[in-house]
Amino acid sequence: MFQVRIHGRGGQGVVTGAEMLSVAAFIEGRHAQAFPSFGSERMGAPVIAFCRIADREIRLREPVQDPDCLVLQDPTLLKVMDVFSGLRENGFLLVNTNKTFDDLHLGAIVEKLPAGHAVIVPATDLALKHVKRAAPNAALLGAFAALTGLVHFDSVKRAIAETFPGRIGEANIAAAQDAYDLVMAQERATAA
Repeated sequence: MFQVRIHGRGGQGVVTGAEMLSVAAFIEGRHAQAFPSFGSERMGAPVIAFCRIADREIRLREPVQDPDCLVLQDPTLLKVMDVFSGLRENGFLLVNTNKTFDDLHLGAIVEKLPAGHAVIVPATDLALKHVKRAAPNAALLGAFAALTGLVHFDSVKRAIAETFPGRIGEANIAAAQDAYDLVMAQERATAA
């Protein structure tokens, strides 16, 4: 079973992102679950969403304590909580920012992960470019597919299209495609 924990703020599409990831897994014939955890339900409040993907039925129902992948939609949360709690030593890290890991003082954490398991993607910038809204969730799903290889990008595109039909879906798919391409280019550059 692969477990994902997504940290963000209300209004960034954290819960919808986890749901779309689970739909992408379902499209591929796998079992998945997605659910949120949040306190006060207001715009800007910290939100955590979880997603589990497995090849057999998932019976767990508790929050993800030891994620295989951590997605940080809003790096301002680094000052509010320990978002890295429980991240597995061979886990993946995906951060939405246009800063570097060193700028965020995360170099030591990234060095502990296997090479190629941590990436930065300016997902909010991509969302603003394509969707005209600061909702980085779809772009981060594209990056997630490229980083982990857990779900195919075609499944991510279908999940986005099912969630956001029409022009909004097309714009979110374009943001996801840019993020996917960006991570794939980073991986090729690292391998060279």
